[in-house]
Amino acid sequence: MKIRNVVAGKGTPSMQAWDALKRPIWMFDPVALRGVYANAAALDLWGSDNLDALLARDFSNVSPAVLARTERLARETANGETLTEDWTFYPHGRPLTVSAVISTYRLTDGTPVLLFEAAPIAVENEERRAVEALRHTSTLITLFDSEARPIFSNPSAFAAYGSTAHPFEARFAEPERAQPMLATALSGSAISDVCEIITREGVRWHHLDVRPVTDPVTGHLGVLLNEIDVTDRVEAEQARVAAEQKTSMAEARQKFLTDMSHELRTPLNAVIGFSDLLSKAGLPDEQADQAARINGAGQRLLSVVNDMIDLSADNVVPLEPSDTPAEPAPPANEDAPALRVLYVDDHDSNRALVMAVMTAQGIACATANDGEQGVEAARTGEWDVILMDVQMPIMDGVAATRAIRALPGVVGRTPILALTANTLPEQLIQYEQAGMDDCIAKPMNIVDLVMRVTAWGASDWRIFDPRLEDAAVAVA
Repeated sequence: MKIRNVVAGKGTPSMQAWDALKRPIWMFDPVALRGVYANAAALDLWGSDNLDALLARDFSNVSPAVLARTERLARETANGETLTEDWTFYPHGRPLTVSAVISTYRLTDGTPVLLFEAAPIAVENEERRAVEALRHTSTLITLFDSEARPIFSNPSAFAAYGSTAHPFEARFAEPERAQPMLATALSGSAISDVCEIITREGVRWHHLDVRPVTDPVTGHLGVLLNEIDVTDRVEAEQARVAAEQKTSMAEARQKFLTDMSHELRTPLNAVIGFSDLLSKAGLPDEQADQAARINGAGQRLLSVVNDMIDLSADNVVPLEPSDTPAEPAPPANEDAPALRVLYVDDHDSNRALVMAVMTAQGIACATANDGEQGVEAARTGEWDVILMDVQMPIMDGVAATRAIRALPGVVGRTPILALTANTLPEQLIQYEQAGMDDCIAKPMNIVDLVMRVTAWGASDWRIFDPRLEDAAVAVA
């Protein structure tokens, strides 16, 4: 092969002269990662019996730090520059540190290779380990002089920026952050921060530690920059914060819709309900017409409110409050006792309206002002149906339903119908999970209300089921 002939000393007088030198000299191809020449002293340094054995060695599996260092040497000596550095090699696994003068040499075919002229040096074990740790650490380490000029970069820093002369300020995605950190270090104080940094791989997040040091070569003040890539950690934190913000926004949206539903539908319930009662109460024609007009206006406003809230809710649920009246209950026995209904609601107008509707239908109705009173009334009374508002002070309707369902015996099985303005899909699921049997939306349809109460009151829910009894006792 042409290169083999050249590197064996058969092509140039220079190589023939190097063969006779006692100083180790060898050449290395930084692209192919192969040795291309070594004199006798280098063969001895590398512990190789002959040139062919040395050149046959595969250096492609060297560490990233060595690859980065080799790339840097090729780049910094490409235009005729010469570098002097200490290198530690491991011929046959034994550490050997040399001081090497390194330059770029071009073979007769123009291939650029690295030329090493080395001399073994004695290095303390602690220093040798410190140097190797510095070169192989994943932390990016750069030393700057007092003018912020880089005077040393370890292989990790070179790999990240592609240069040992990469300026301090040029690393920052926000360059204005550089000068204050540099000034702090030069004033004698250490400073650290997490910043967006521009690297060869793109923008990354680095934890920066900037501190004052004394240059061990010149004795002048310098700045030591340690960089650790924390992109994964920062992006995970950003994802967590984004998820929390999304959850917070969803909760705020839920609260807004709940409040809107309650504050608009609750007064409409009274307007529509009482106007409906008045229009059917045998008033003179003129007053009956006015009541009907009030009822119609309330219905139109309710339609607007429903459309607005429905547009703001992204979900399909298995159970929704029905817009059509329930199936009529079987004809009631005239001798049977009147249905007994407990209505729990904190709004006095709602209580008055339901009381009037129930009384007009011959249904016995009692009321409670909040969930806590409702639980006590359920425990001490005998009810065929419980109508339960949801948004109430002291104890809301969901908590009250759970408490009633935990009561032993037939009381804990009493049908509970939500009568509420809060009918978003996720709320309906919550009601069902709490133990509610049905949901009637406010403003209520009076005919629908009466038919549902009648249907549930006439059901056979009182039939004893020991499994329900045992479950209620266990919960209690």
